[in-house]
Amino acid sequence: MLELERQLEIIRRGAVEIIPEDELVEKLRRSLATGRPLKIKLGLDPTAPDIHLGHTVVLHKLKQSQDLGHEVILVLGDYTARIGDPSGKTETRKPLTKAEVLANARTYEAQVFKILDPERTRVRFNSEWLAPLDFAAVLELSSKYTVARMLERDDFARRFRDGLPISIHEFFYPLMQGYDSVALEADVEL
Repeated sequence: MLELERQLEIIRRGAVEIIPEDELVEKLRRSLATGRPLKIKLGLDPTAPDIHLGHTVVLHKLKQSQDLGHEVILVLGDYTARIGDPSGKTETRKPLTKAEVLANARTYEAQVFKILDPERTRVRFNSEWLAPLDFAAVLELSSKYTVARMLERDDFARRFRDGLPISIHEFFYPLMQGYDSVALEADVEL
């Protein structure tokens, strides 16, 4: 129980919110009982050549997770970057080419390893599991979500309310992001 409380204290430090915290507590309890580390995932879309200051906050949380003995998986969203995260945007992001995204991904790796231990970090590209999906699989995935649910997101709700365009392909971004966690069997997502 002491180890559980110690890990929770470290995880809570600097975190605004843990959703849902009771689920995390149960996963940590199970991890400690079985000796199986949690799989903790962070997805970064290499849409620019440099990570920004905000990334360092979550990278330090990942480093803490490594220090606690958990498995860290860094997903470089080479597939999702070509759509672009609609969060906080007032317009559809301009698409990047595969070559641009991969060039940015190389610089991301060099930068994140200034914080993370490369020996204890698994780097994956989400094209590994997203690119093989055929259209039927994409339709099946999209059937798990509704437009009403998508419009609950602040970014989409604001644009819809303001009469700004939302392209259908942008709705696929959160689906793809969730699918990353499923494909990796992630326990925790930052």
